[in-house]
Amino acid sequence: MTDELSITPQTIFQRRRHFIRQLLALGLCGQLGPVRAQEAAFDSNKCDSTLAADEPLTPEKSALHYNNYYEFSTNKEAVATLAQAFTLRPWELRVDGAVQRPLVLSLDDLAALPGVQRTYRLRCVEGWSMVLPWRGIPLADLLALAQPKSEAKFVRFIGTLRPAEMIGQRRPVLPWPYTEGLRLDEALHPLTLLATGLYDAPLSPQNGAPVRIVVPWKYAFKSIKAITRIELITEQPITSWNQTVPSEYGFYANVNPDVAHPRWSQKREVRIGELRKRPTLPFNGYACDVAHLYAGMDLQRDF
Repeated sequence: MTDELSITPQTIFQRRRHFIRQLLALGLCGQLGPVRAQEAAFDSNKCDSTLAADEPLTPEKSALHYNNYYEFSTNKEAVATLAQAFTLRPWELRVDGAVQRPLVLSLDDLAALPGVQRTYRLRCVEGWSMVLPWRGIPLADLLALAQPKSEAKFVRFIGTLRPAEMIGQRRPVLPWPYTEGLRLDEALHPLTLLATGLYDAPLSPQNGAPVRIVVPWKYAFKSIKAITRIELITEQPITSWNQTVPSEYGFYANVNPDVAHPRWSQKREVRIGELRKRPTLPFNGYACDVAHLYAGMDLQRDF
């Protein structure tokens, strides 16, 4: 894993030093220690989740022009055009709820935090998949700065409500703003990423700019885009797709070839850029990393 995202411009470097000095003054930088230890313990080379040499990256053009983003359109090919007028700055990300230190972070604040580069499989519940090179911040690092309280059990993510720019929000396709959630232990897992970039560039509007969540062992609708708030809460949150069609979209949404969608099988998938279908892997190939999180659960029922 790479700890630096890229060569840092001097202005960002100066802001980074200022931001880290603020964290030191608050006594928060020490909170990164345990999280970094957890990150070091995660070694994908010891796991079957490591992307194999025969899994090339999805072509960048495909990733930028084949997007599920109902806030703009239900037409995947139209999203890239409709999203270009989306305003990315100024932007605030709030981290609050059951935390000791609520945070309000700008994009420059986020750029000041240590970042990583990750290549993950992305599996859509519709039966297609990609392999994408992300960059961003382990979500656990960000949550450590906010210092979750002991009663925090879940994390709720809230997207952007801006129907003037997100024209898909003018129709009640889903409850707006888009809302998703994770158990706290899922959010703290080293694989869970607060993504800020893709293909060595900042996130594009159609891919969830300026910040989104990526949870690679879950169906892609869990990876909420353009988030504005991360709230730690005590009970399982209501999420947009689960609220709209609970028989089809579960809260956990772990990739599971043995649990069919009511209208199609999940045993196989089409990798974008390929012609033939391939078998879908349990937990999207990350079972050795995350299966322990669900020990004792009935994965046929808790889907």
